[in-house]
Amino acid sequence: MTVVVDRHDAVTVVTINRPEARNALDAETMAGIGEALVEAERDDEVRAVVLTGAGDRAFCAGMDLRAFAAGGKIIDESRPGLEVFTERVYPKPLIAAVNGTAVAGGFELVLACDLAVAAEHAKFGLPEVKRGLVAAGGGTNLPARIPLALALELGLTGDTFDARRAQELGLVNRVVPGDRVLPEALALAGAIARNGPLALRTTKELMLAQARGASRAEIAAAVAPVFASADAKEGATAFAEKREPRWTGA
Repeated sequence: MTVVVDRHDAVTVVTINRPEARNALDAETMAGIGEALVEAERDDEVRAVVLTGAGDRAFCAGMDLRAFAAGGKIIDESRPGLEVFTERVYPKPLIAAVNGTAVAGGFELVLACDLAVAAEHAKFGLPEVKRGLVAAGGGTNLPARIPLALALELGLTGDTFDARRAQELGLVNRVVPGDRVLPEALALAGAIARNGPLALRTTKELMLAQARGASRAEIAAAVAPVFASADAKEGATAFAEKREPRWTGA
């Protein structure tokens, strides 16, 4: 299987499983990622998702250029694909566990996630221009994340940069030794998953909306149902009773 899905309590781990191809993206792999994320979204027991790659060399090397050059089918339009989380707000927290090189489409996958934990040896970059291509899967939106001049430098040179630089730019939350990437991502996902699911979903939506300049009326409309929810009452009751809350997501 080109994509492997595991469960760790309330966290789903989606692993790109093509280490022999540096976890490059072909049609089957993109569909596998999309279907795994759709399944996790529909499962009320899943509170967070971790996306990683097999092995320690590459998180994802982007599009499978060999398949592209051979004229192979790049996207299976009959199945969900990367658009599940790259072209809309995925409702559950999504963490990239960057176990190695993340370039081109692989870097764009990281950018589409909410948080990122990276191995010390990880490399990042948008080398599309070196192949006569454009980083159209999210890379050209980089100026929304970092200063324009820095984004242009990364996009126009196509050069790679290391995990510490990615952290300095605010693109990576934590940098750890390679063997600690998945455990650290799982710990972060677990800390998130312990919180109220309705509150998590709304907080993510509001932070992204406010970053895009949402109005106060839009924000108020999103917040009101949370404060009126059963989870809000349960959270306050659990605090008063000094116990862990029992969330229902309602």
